[in-house]
Amino acid sequence: MDMAREKGLDLVEVAPEARPPVCKLLDYGKHKYLSKKKEHQAKKRQHQVVVKEVRVRPKIDVHDLETKMRKARTFLTHGDKLQVNMPFRGRERAFVQNGFTVMDRIKTYLEDIAKVEREPKMEGHRLIMIMQPKNPPK
Repeated sequence: MDMAREKGLDLVEVAPEARPPVCKLLDYGKHKYLSKKKEHQAKKRQHQVVVKEVRVRPKIDVHDLETKMRKARTFLTHGDKLQVNMPFRGRERAFVQNGFTVMDRIKTYLEDIAKVEREPKMEGHRLIMIMQPKNPPK
């Protein structure tokens, strides 16, 4: 304690479980500041996985599907997951197989950059498929 007072530093217990306990002479305020800064930098480098959604219709035209898939491709290249959502209305519910064919086209269009996390599945009156990027950005 006397050495710490002489140097104008703090006596900080580093390993209290060790026998004898290990202490260090350092400026505690500066130590707290540096550890908080290091923690902030670690948080900054993390990528939060976000699920982006693309809605398509069962009777979507080829050009419209390509436009939606270009947008989906940007989501996947940014490292986000993609949920392809296809609601069925009215008489469309009788032709669910058309929705599955559209989903197959989507899979083949994005197969170079994405893999299917969850296969197309009916949930109520919606057909839902989830895709994730093959190799997310660093």
